[in-house]
Amino acid sequence: MSLTVELFDLPAHQFHRFWGASGSLWQSLWDGFLDIVGDNPFLLWTIGSYVYTSVVYWTIGTIYTLLDVTGRPAFMRRYKVQPGTNEPVDPERLRAVIKQVLLNQLGTGLPLLVVMYRLLPTQSREMIRELPTFVTIVWQLAVCVLIEEVLFYYSHRLLHDGRIYRYIHKRHHEWTAPIAITAMYAHPIENVLSNLLPIAVGVWTTGCHISVAWLWFTLAISNTLHVHSGYHLPFLPSPEQHDFHHLKFNQCYGVLGVLDWLHGTSDLFHRSKQSKRDYILTTLEPVRETYPDQ
Repeated sequence: MSLTVELFDLPAHQFHRFWGASGSLWQSLWDGFLDIVGDNPFLLWTIGSYVYTSVVYWTIGTIYTLLDVTGRPAFMRRYKVQPGTNEPVDPERLRAVIKQVLLNQLGTGLPLLVVMYRLLPTQSREMIRELPTFVTIVWQLAVCVLIEEVLFYYSHRLLHDGRIYRYIHKRHHEWTAPIAITAMYAHPIENVLSNLLPIAVGVWTTGCHISVAWLWFTLAISNTLHVHSGYHLPFLPSPEQHDFHHLKFNQCYGVLGVLDWLHGTSDLFHRSKQSKRDYILTTLEPVRETYPDQ
């Protein structure tokens, strides 16, 4: 074997060894978790997923809400996308949001998890103990991301149709300057059609392991909370496009922005000051100071 081939093969060999050791660790931790909570597939996919997603939503959402309610720490206001809004957030409006989100999670989220479980391939329902490989996780997450982009974009545009907007989607747009937990502040029909199904269909399509589903739920939930938060924080997803959507109503319907570009529904955004701020912040300098309004 030539030296060139050996040098080329070395990183792959080392990665294989690293992932093998890492995979063994995760498998051991997963086995320990199942030994404690049990490995009943139905309960894990339904009640387990409901509890897990609720904890993720309310943990991140509560942190943001405390910023909005207390206004502290004060330096965080420098990262506001729309300065002067929700400072502090109105308590009555906040209570209405919390009530609606809890109703959506219990009234639509839990039933959909039961339906999702029934539609899963037999292997996904029964193969609980053995974790998937790294490659499998990557391609399944990629498929979930693409499916969400397509389903969310078109369902979202449908909800903006003038014939149905005021009956369903208008509730979500009561917040022209959204806060994090308004991510699921929506009519129950919208919550199923535009919030839950775009995420669930990827799980059905890939037939992924429950651990991959939970990882996907974590990514999707945390992202929607961040882009609704009203804060453009360092090292987190940029909220500029979706915040602009709440401000202008007829721009930036998607998640990734690919379909918005294809359909020309982000043209106004790309001509705006907000588009210059639409990047992941890798320094502590707020984007509004880097790109001020004037």
